[in-house]
Amino acid sequence: MSRKTLPLKNLLHKPLRTAALVLIAAFMTAALFGGSVAAASLQNGLESLEKRLGADIIVVPEEAEAKVELENILLQGTPGYFYMDKSVQEKLAAVEGVELTSPQYFLVSANAECCSVQVQIMGFDEDTDFTIKPWLKETYSGTLGENEIIVGSSLSTQVGHTLKLYGVECKAVGKLDATGTGLDTAIYTTNDTVRTLIRASQEKGIGVLAKQSPDDVISSVYIKVKDGYDIAEVAGNINLSIDGVEAVRTRSMITGTADRLSAISGGINAARLAVWVLAAVIMTAAFSVLAGVRRREFAILRTIGFSRRQLGAEVLSESGMICAAGIAAGLLLTSLTVFPFGRLIEQRTGLPYLSPGLLSSSKFALLAAAAVLITGALSSAYSAYRLSRADTGNILREGD
Repeated sequence: MSRKTLPLKNLLHKPLRTAALVLIAAFMTAALFGGSVAAASLQNGLESLEKRLGADIIVVPEEAEAKVELENILLQGTPGYFYMDKSVQEKLAAVEGVELTSPQYFLVSANAECCSVQVQIMGFDEDTDFTIKPWLKETYSGTLGENEIIVGSSLSTQVGHTLKLYGVECKAVGKLDATGTGLDTAIYTTNDTVRTLIRASQEKGIGVLAKQSPDDVISSVYIKVKDGYDIAEVAGNINLSIDGVEAVRTRSMITGTADRLSAISGGINAARLAVWVLAAVIMTAAFSVLAGVRRREFAILRTIGFSRRQLGAEVLSESGMICAAGIAAGLLLTSLTVFPFGRLIEQRTGLPYLSPGLLSSSKFALLAAAAVLITGALSSAYSAYRLSRADTGNILREGD
């Protein structure tokens, strides 16, 4: 019998026992790797959201649900729209401390034959925008023309394809990188194109405006505050001086999201630690029990020429094989459950979720694998020591 193949043959000889140990290692790997990926994805999503918002204050209509709808649109991609008189922008520009203002227009495409898909449409002003254009330029450096759109990363539409929105053919000229937020499921275009779509919807009897003209309304105004001014104070002044609107600090949205993210990440880390500790305890106990069960087997190996060092190496080799199989299974399990369902996780948590890149994911996988291997080695080390030090003669006489 070859000493090199003996560990593998021992494992195959007891398939149920081996499978149970591999399963423990797999769950440990999945918890460590999956937990790391999930926590990193939530943090990436928050950082992406903060970067993409780009404004200090967002002003929306005063209706109680407007702020909630805004967060749903930006974070979860829930289609929504609301409007206020466009004269609000001039009033905001006159507020002390306001440096830049830029209007945006929200529209939802209908779930009907007139539209290819139901999505959130976000219009922006080419001349005054300072939040969307810097982001769009990462994938499209031109100026959007009539009925031209840029699509979010989660939409299946590719550059050069067209979407029919309220009967209007709109050409996709760019596709954005993923942000892990509701922005990934939106369409971006100019305010002029959004107004064209609203008129087209009215012609089809699905108008979103009852009495007002699309030329007289906007959905929100993004504001950049001058250096030296307190953002909270400027927002407060807006709420006091301008009727019918609510000034929302973008930081307040991010802070609330960050608090929820911190709570969820804490839960993930606690669960990850609990699984690791439980798996380590079970693995240590399993190897300890096996050491007692296999005393006679190892005593026979000693009589046929195995040294104490070789017996220890035998146990460690078996542990390494078990952990390696568990690591492979755990990484596969995580890849099939965590990565493909990022969008679902985002919807269930209400938090931005952006999966890490290949390099970061590989780092998490290596760290998880190292942790499992080290745990397995330490769990089996004591058993290896006990087996190698046992008195061969006494063990064999016990079996007589």
